[in-house]
Parts: sequence; structure tokens; C-alpha cells
Amino acid sequence: MEVRCDIAVIGTGMAGLAAACFAADRGAATAVIGATAEIIFASGLIDLLGVYPPKKKRVWKDPWAAIRALAAADPEHPYARIPPEAIENAIDAFTGVLKRAGLPYRRREGANSFVLTPMGTVKPTYAVPLSMWAGAEAFRRQHPALIAGIDGLKGFSPRLVAEAMHRKWPALRWTHIPFPESALGEELFAERIARRLESETVRKAFAERLGPHIDDARAVGLPAVLGLYRSHEVFADLQHRLGVPVFEIPTMPPSVAGLRIKEALLRALSEAGVRVFAEQKVLGVAFQTKNGFRMTVGGGAFSHTVHSRAVILAAGRFLGGGLQAERKRIREPLFDLPVDQAPDRAAWHRDTFLDPMGHPINRAGIQVDENFRPLNRRGKPAHPHLFAAGAILAHQDWMREKSGAGIAISSAYAAVNACCGWQQRKPSG
Repeated sequence: MEVRCDIAVIGTGMAGLAAACFAADRGAATAVIGATAEIIFASGLIDLLGVYPPKKKRVWKDPWAAIRALAAADPEHPYARIPPEAIENAIDAFTGVLKRAGLPYRRREGANSFVLTPMGTVKPTYAVPLSMWAGAEAFRRQHPALIAGIDGLKGFSPRLVAEAMHRKWPALRWTHIPFPESALGEELFAERIARRLESETVRKAFAERLGPHIDDARAVGLPAVLGLYRSHEVFADLQHRLGVPVFEIPTMPPSVAGLRIKEALLRALSEAGVRVFAEQKVLGVAFQTKNGFRMTVGGGAFSHTVHSRAVILAAGRFLGGGLQAERKRIREPLFDLPVDQAPDRAAWHRDTFLDPMGHPINRAGIQVDENFRPLNRRGKPAHPHLFAAGAILAHQDWMREKSGAGIAISSAYAAVNACCGWQQRKPSG
């Protein structure tokens, strides 16, 4: 099979799926290629910028002020290449897609919110799923709240959350409840629980078991397992049955919240007519001419040929396969683009795991110009119609900065704008 399109997006992580949505919204015939990777580790939160500089661990309530400080100090950072209004437009457009797909988000105008983590800490984030919003509000107002764990669910301890938060949130307490229809000692998995809670019968039994523990709590926190495909329905119904605000807490990966985003975006892309090569990889790529690309795409026994006028490379870092670590160097395997990296392997990491300076390998990646076109070894664009977005970009340390989703979404938006040649504009609606 041969497929022709205007833009081919390589990668189905946050940046890749966002880029495909933005390209389709601009009327470009779009294809997206990739296998599930980093997005199933996503917490569901959309971080913009919470900590800068990371070596000083300065936490910002105002992410826009943090971005201005970062751009002034680090002109090679991806955020420094994107006007603040374009970053805001990107977040608006992305959350708009999720809202239409049944995943509404909430945020405070111009400010970060602080959300509980499964490690019993709070993290600054910008846009919060509606299912997690009541937790941010309860923490801000210091309301009495209950954290409930589920017997058999590994990786989530309500006791750890409550005891670690004792100083910051004294009115927090915890409990454990058995899950309906589960055997004593049975090990449960987050995705399985999420699917079972989409049954009204299971939800009713779950609420009946949890209800007696609420007492004076003005909010109830649960691991993020409240449905997968119909999460908004599960969340609303459980909240109605319990009679108090309910909020989810991100879980350790693999993440149901990440899977929700993936499924919601794939539905949106299908409705927009985007050709999705799910669970497939780019096996080979060639520059047909200076104006286009020819790629071999495959997975299993079959392969396809995709012809595209432009490519957006959003394949992620090591987990997604966008970068590969060899014995002596880090390489980009598809286009053989140069990777900005420490001069030798010995300098990839520092001696201390939690060194406040971070590890140089985390800032390794592809260098781009002002239009997010990857640079070749001469410092020139490798191809006029090749762009890059997301975690593969150099000069950022998204995990320590609490900026991963923001960089992914805004760089995807900037790459699509440059690719389509459109001026920045405020999305309607």
C-alpha cells in the first residue's frame, strides 16, 4: 500500500499526537506513525514550567514568569524559541481537543496548581484533569480529606501519601478498602480496575464499601483508576454516590491517565481523517527530492510506503526510540542527525544519582533552528521540510523542570505552524 500526505508525524507520544491534531486542524492531509511508548507513563497532568533553575529547586507559582526567566538565561532552550502567546495558544488548542474527546481540564488563570503525587508530595502543574481538580482545591483550602487505597493494587499506598503529607496537610487521613468481586490477596492492576469501574454494578458496590469511611472528609482521593474509555461518566457517578468531591491521584506507570489521553487523541485523529499507523515503526526513510520524503512503515508481516511533503520527528528519547545510546555515543537512528551530547560517555552522568546539577545525558538531543528544523553537522537545516518536536529536542531537562507536556505540546504547535507556513493565531472556541 502507498499513502500520500502533506505531513507525516513520526511518534505517538504527547508531542507526536499533538502535532497530528494541530496539523489536521490546519487542513493538512496528515499521517502519524508510532508504537505506544512514553505516553503510557504520563501522569495526565499538563506541566508548563514548575521548577527553575532545577539545580536550585526553585518552585514557581507563576509559570509564565518562570518561562521568561528561563528564556533570558538559556536562549537555546525550546521555550526560548516560542513566543509566550504561541505557548498559550498551544495549551488552549490541546486541552480543547481533549475536552471535545471527553477529557475536560481545569486551570487557574496564569498560575500553577499543586497536585498530590503517589509519593506523598505535591508538584506544581498548569492544567489539571477535572478528575484531579478537587484534590488541588482541597489542598489549597486545607479541607479535611480521605485518601483511599484498594486492596491488591500495587504501587499506591494511601498511608504513604497521608503520612508524608502530614506537615503540609494535617487534615489528611487514609484507609484501605477491598475491590468488589476480587478474591482475598488477589493482585489487581490499574487498567483492569479502570475497566471494571465502567460497570454501574461494580461502581455501586465500590461506593457502598467506601461510603462508611468518609466521616468528616470534605473530599476523597483515589488512585487514578476511575474508568478508561468512559472516565468522565465513572467520575461523575461515583462522586454523586459518595456525596462529596472526589479526586484522582496519579499512579506509578503504566498510567491509566496516560492511556486516557492516548485513546482520546486517537479518537480525535480518527474523526479528523488522520491516517494512523498504530503500533508500527518507520523502517527506512529517504529524501525523495528536496521537497519530500519516502518512508517504509511496518509492523508485523506487512509494510507500507508513505510519501509526505514534510515530516515532523517526535519520536521521543530513549524509551520511544528517537535516540539510541551506543557504547561511545548517542545517535538519532532515522535521519542520522547529529545529537548534541557530552563529549564522551564518562561525562553522561554525574557521580551522585540526585546531583542537584542533573545529568548531562538528560539535556542531550537534536538541535533545531528558530523554525524547529533539525540542524545538520554544518549547523544548517538538514532538510527544508523536516521538523522536530518534543523530548528529542536538546537543551532541556523536562523531568526536573516539570515542563514535559508543555514542551511537547508547544514545540509541536510551533513545528506545525512553521511547517504549514501559517502565522500564529488564537484558536477559536
